[in-house]
Amino acid sequence: MPHAIRVDDRWYIPATSSRADDRTRVLKSADGFAVFSRHGEMSRVGLGEQGLYHLGTRHLSEWRLLVEGHEPMLLNSTVRRDNSRLAVDQTTPDLNSGGRTRIPKGTVHLKRELAAHDCALTERLTVVNYHDSALSIGLEYHFAADFRDIFEVRGQARERRGEIHAPEVSADGVILTYAGLDAVVRRTRIAFDPAPASLGPEAARFAVDLLPGATWTLEISVACASGGAHFCIADHGRALAAVESEVAFDRASRVEIFTDNEQLNDWINRSAADLQLLITETRHGLYPYAGVPWFSTPFGRDGLITALQTLWSQPSIAAGVLQFLAATQADHEDPEVDAEPGKVIHELREGEMAALGEVPFRRYYGSVDATPLFAMLAGRYQRRTGDTGLIERLWPNLERALRWIDERLARDGFLVYRRQGARGLLHQGWKDSSDAIFHRDGRPAEPPIALCEVQGYAEEALRRGADLAERLGHSAHRDAWRARAASLRQRLEANLWVEEIGSFALALDGRGRPCAIRTSNPAHLLFTGSIALERARRLAAQLASPAACNGWGLRTVFAGEPRYNPMSYHNGSVWPHDTALAAAGLAQYGFADAALRLIEGLFNASIHFDLHRLPELFCGFDRQVGQAPTNYPVACSPQAWASGAVFMLVQAMLGLDFEPDEPRVKLRRPRLPDYVSWLRVRGLCHGEGQLDFSVHRSGDGTAVRVERRVGDLELIVTL
Repeated sequence: MPHAIRVDDRWYIPATSSRADDRTRVLKSADGFAVFSRHGEMSRVGLGEQGLYHLGTRHLSEWRLLVEGHEPMLLNSTVRRDNSRLAVDQTTPDLNSGGRTRIPKGTVHLKRELAAHDCALTERLTVVNYHDSALSIGLEYHFAADFRDIFEVRGQARERRGEIHAPEVSADGVILTYAGLDAVVRRTRIAFDPAPASLGPEAARFAVDLLPGATWTLEISVACASGGAHFCIADHGRALAAVESEVAFDRASRVEIFTDNEQLNDWINRSAADLQLLITETRHGLYPYAGVPWFSTPFGRDGLITALQTLWSQPSIAAGVLQFLAATQADHEDPEVDAEPGKVIHELREGEMAALGEVPFRRYYGSVDATPLFAMLAGRYQRRTGDTGLIERLWPNLERALRWIDERLARDGFLVYRRQGARGLLHQGWKDSSDAIFHRDGRPAEPPIALCEVQGYAEEALRRGADLAERLGHSAHRDAWRARAASLRQRLEANLWVEEIGSFALALDGRGRPCAIRTSNPAHLLFTGSIALERARRLAAQLASPAACNGWGLRTVFAGEPRYNPMSYHNGSVWPHDTALAAAGLAQYGFADAALRLIEGLFNASIHFDLHRLPELFCGFDRQVGQAPTNYPVACSPQAWASGAVFMLVQAMLGLDFEPDEPRVKLRRPRLPDYVSWLRVRGLCHGEGQLDFSVHRSGDGTAVRVERRVGDLELIVTL
C-alpha cells in the first residue's frame, strides 16, 4: 500500500501513476463540481480525485475520448478567465492501418467545450477534417460512475457499500444508478445528440465521415439526480448562457480593481472569477464553499474569513454568510458533533457517509473560532454598510454567540477547546491537523487549549458586540461584554507573551503552560488590533524575518522551530489567507514595509501558479532565484480564502475604511508597492453614494484622485 498523507485527521492517497498532472481543470455549479485532467478527461490517475461530483458523491468517475482507439494529442487546455467553460484543443497522432499512415497527425482538429450548470455537465465536441482527403473516423466516449462518497475518494475505507444497479441503456443515452445504504438512490444520466452508432453500459461509439474541410458536432449532457429529484436536462448552449448570466451578475455586484501591472490584474481577475465559481446560492443566501475538490461545501471559518477579506469590495458575500450561519447555529448540546447552544457551524456535509454517521460532519460544530468570527463579521459588516436592519434581524443569533463566548471566558479565563465527540477534530482552530499544536520539546499540547489568535477574535467579537448592542438599544450585556473584552486583552498580554521567543505563544495548554513556538498565529492579533503597540512592533520585526517569510509568504511555523517542516500541512507551509491576515494587521498598525514585503511575496507566487490561481497552501521552502514555489500535493485549488486574499491585500495597501453613519470613505496612509505605478477602484458603493478613484505613486509619496462621484460620498485621505 502506498504511503498516505494525513490532513485534518483524514488520509489522502498520493499519486501512483506516471500520468499524474498537477494542472487539473475545475468547473463548479451549485452543489456540484467537476475535476478534469488538462485533456478534459476523468480517470484514476494522479491523486484519484478526478470526476463529476454532486452533493458529496462522485457521479462520474471515468470520462475519456478516444479516436480510432487512441488518445488524442493535447494542443491547448484552459478554463476561460471567468470560469464559465473549459476549452480543450486536441488532434490525432499518426493513425496507421495496413502498414500505412491512414490519418497523419495534425490533420484532424477536435475542439471540446465543457460547462457545468445546476446538476449537469455539458460538452460540445466539434471535429474538423483538415486533410485533403475524405476521412472515416471512429470516435468513442468511455464512461463510468463509481458513486463513491467524497470521503472514500479521500482515502477513507468503508466496510459496506450500497448496490450499483444494472445500467439502463437506450438509443441515445444511459442511466447509471446506485442505491445507497442511506436509502437514497443516486443516478447519472448521459445523453448524446446525435445518437451513437452503438451504445453500451461503458462506452458510446460514433462513426464519423468527413469530407475535406467538413465539420461534425456532438453535444453531450451528463445530469445528476439524488433521491426523488428529476434530472436537469440542459443543452450546451443554454447551459453556457446561464453561466454567463451568473458571471455578469456577479461582476456588477462587486468593485472593479485595475492597475498598470498586468500580472497583478491577472491575479485579481482570476481571484474574482474563482470566488464567483465557489459562491453558491443557498436557501439562506450566497455562501462561498471552501474549496475544490475536498471542501466544496459550507465551512463556517472559511466562509467568515472569505467574507472579511471581501467585505470592502463585495459586502453581499458577508450578508449571505451571516444569514446562513445564523440559520445553522447550534440550538442544543450534542457532544458527538461538538454542538453547544450558540456555536456556529464548522462544517456541513451532504453524502451517504455523512447521512449514515460514518463521518461526524453532516452538521459538525468542532470549531472554537467560527463563533467569535461570526460576531466579528457582523460588527464589521454594519460598519461597512450601515445595514442595521440585517443586524437587528440576526440579533438573537448574535446574542447567543456572544453569550457562548462570554460564559466560557468567565469559566476558563480564555476561550478554549476540547474535543467532546470521539470522532471529531482533535484541534479546533484553523490549524486543525492532529500535530499542529505542540510544545517546544515537541510534546503535543494537552487540552483544553487556548489558541492565541482565538483570544484576539474573542476580544474583538465582544467589543463589536457591545457596540452593536448600544446601536440597537440592547443594553443588557453591553457593559459586561466591554469589561470582559478589556480583561481578556490584559490576560492575553500577561499570559501568552513569551519573552524568550520575542512573540506570543502559539497556545496555552490545559495546565496554562505556553506552547513557546514561533508561528504565524500571533499575526492574527494584529488584524484584530488586540495587542499593545510595543508588542506589535516586536512581532512585526519577527514576521519580516527570513525565518518567518520565505520570500513567497508567511510560514505557519518559522524555520528552525521544533517540528518545522516546509512540506507539512500546518507546520511550515505557506497559506495565502494567513499571509493576507498578517499583512492586513501589519498595515493597520502602521508597519507598511513589512506588509508590502508579504504582499510582494504572494504577488510573485501568483505569477508562477497555473492560471494565476493561488492554491489553498504551498510548501514553505526558501525562495530560490529562477524557481517557482513548491506545490503542496493535495491543496484545494480553487479555494475561497486563498482567492479572497488579494482583496484583503489591496485594502491593506490603501488603508481603506468606512464611516458607518456618514457618507465617508477613508484612505489611511495609502502606499503602493514599487511594481505598481497606479491603482484604480471603480464602483465603490457606500450608503447612497458611489466613487471611482485612483491612487498613484508620486516620487516618495502618493497621490489620490477622485475620478467619478455619485451622491455626496466623500473621500478622506490621511497621508
